[in-house]
Amino acid sequence: MTALVGVAHGSRDPRSAATVAELMDVVRARHPELDVRTAFLDLSAPRLRDVLGGVSSAVVVPLLLGHAFHARVDVPGEVARAGRPGVLVADVLGPAVEEAALDRLAEVVGRLDDPELGVVVAGVGSSHAPANAVVAAVAAGWQRRFGWSGAQSAFATAEPSVAEAIARLRAGGARRVAVAQWVLAPGLLPDRIARAAHTAGALLTAPIGPHHAVADLVVTRYAESLARRTATRQAG
Repeated sequence: MTALVGVAHGSRDPRSAATVAELMDVVRARHPELDVRTAFLDLSAPRLRDVLGGVSSAVVVPLLLGHAFHARVDVPGEVARAGRPGVLVADVLGPAVEEAALDRLAEVVGRLDDPELGVVVAGVGSSHAPANAVVAAVAAGWQRRFGWSGAQSAFATAEPSVAEAIARLRAGGARRVAVAQWVLAPGLLPDRIARAAHTAGALLTAPIGPHHAVADLVVTRYAESLARRTATRQAG
């Protein structure tokens, strides 16, 4: 069987690896027919190269929300260094996690169609501008969908900051402000988002975490990669 290897970046914060492990446990529970494994690029164990050393065929699914440096360079680089020709790299999870993120938002704000609500969609941030633009696009799409007082993107390591985004929403008339964490797992950088939200008196969602829709998306990315490989072989 072609193994499904979910790979996250890794963190010095043990909460991050524990949340990733919980997510992959949901994948196993919902898809017991699959050989599901968990790996990390750095800072947490097991490392991706070690996991790939134990399989002959695998699809590596990056547990990432954007096409930043880790997705574009680190993951394919580690796969190449593993020297396993039977390993495919799937697409990142990307903005397809937004329904799960909206579930987390509803947990703290209640009804989503509140015209007095302002929402900050807060990601870690990247030096790769297109990755940040994805978060801004999610915020704009949610604003159109729900008719809030306003929606802003913000970042832990880029501009605008969470505090700035909250201030803009309140200046624009939002009576309530919630910060929706556009992160998969807790960690040191997501803690910056949480501190800014608490300091400003805004509501705060949990990280997206081990949501059933995210688990199914992981499997979708795996299946897409296998389908592309089959199509390529048939075309050849």
